[in-house]
Amino acid sequence: MTTVARLAARVVALTMLLAACTSGGGVAAAAPKVAQPPKAGVFDYQIGGAYRPAAAVRIVDRDRSAKPAAKRYNICYVNAFQTQPEEKRFWTSKHRSLLLRVHGRYVTDPDWPGEYVLDTSTAAKRAALVRVVGAWFDGCARKGFDAVEPDNLDSWTRRGVSGAITKADNLAYARALVKRAHARGLAIAQKNTVEVSKRARSIGFDFAIAEECEVYRECGGYTRSYGARVLEVEYTDTPRSAYTRACTARAGTMSIILRDRDVVPRGNRAYRYSHC
Repeated sequence: MTTVARLAARVVALTMLLAACTSGGGVAAAAPKVAQPPKAGVFDYQIGGAYRPAAAVRIVDRDRSAKPAAKRYNICYVNAFQTQPEEKRFWTSKHRSLLLRVHGRYVTDPDWPGEYVLDTSTAAKRAALVRVVGAWFDGCARKGFDAVEPDNLDSWTRRGVSGAITKADNLAYARALVKRAHARGLAIAQKNTVEVSKRARSIGFDFAIAEECEVYRECGGYTRSYGARVLEVEYTDTPRSAYTRACTARAGTMSIILRDRDVVPRGNRAYRYSHC
């Protein structure tokens, strides 16, 4: 065989190999399709406890321990940058090295007692965190959720962190979480942290969940990055005027709801819910 013939044969063989990889579950197989939340769909935020959504509701957000709601677009809440209080033993016994320490002491969220801040400061720790949190994403996908909401993206701002983790560290970790979610066919939401919206959108976040953006006059920061794919949550323990303004300005163009601060289930005396 001549040299030219050998080269031609190698090209044919390589072409066949690439075709096999891309069509039969090989290394270049396409990622599952990701479904986006319906634009301006009526939203119900149920992370404080699941209950049957009203007939008009099209989007439901529940804790990862719950089941998705039938015939709705379902978002799976995961505390990805901090721990949950009930997870304390899990983290301190199995993943102690992934909890942020400053001056030898664990850093906790002063607003949410019992929530430890996770340590995103190195590539190795971020990879280890993705293995843990990514497994929770996998569980959300198996249950039938359409998307995930990784909370506390802004953990680097907590009092006591003192620069031990940075915005860049959290965004690097967020990029890995986006990749993991998309690989499982899940859309992924940016939760709050308006100051990184442009960057978060560029690394692959699909939509935003914005708490009290009208109270803090931040809603435009989210809509500039995500358009109508913003789920806005205002709360009843702030002036009602914020919710009224939000509805006047954006009703029908994005999802806007009013909820009690603890987002308790319907049937609880503290339950409050409205949408516009």
